Amino acid sequence: QVQLTESGGGLVQTGGSLRFSCQASGHTFGSYLRGWFRQAPGKEREFIARVDYNSGESVYADNAKGRFTISKDNARNTIYLEMNSLKPEDTAAYYCAAGRKLSVRPDDYDYWGQGTQVTVSS
Repeated sequence: QVQLTESGGGLVQTGGSLRFSCQASGHTFGSYLRGWFRQAPGKEREFIARVDYNSGESVYADNAKGRFTISKDNARNTIYLEMNSLKPEDTAAYYCAAGRKLSVRPDDYDYWGQGTQVTVSS
């Protein structure tokens, strides 16, 4: 089992920035793909970015490129998501996830954080 604990999020004005962290604990060795997703009310869970914990390679959704940055700290077993130039349409619950597949599909991730709300006011 892998436990993912998120922190960060909150209320921010349009154009502002936020940074999330997601610390993993438990049997994390095999779950080397770490990703961030979000889900707005009434919408499906959406891929934002993922990072390969071994190689450091990162992949972004098109709407995240240039504004969002995923990073990792192996010593702390933690990944981060930095979000800049936030827009009202970025309002959603944000989740970190861990898995073994090179995928952008939520169903391919095995473990999930508790989620943290982001609200971007106009």
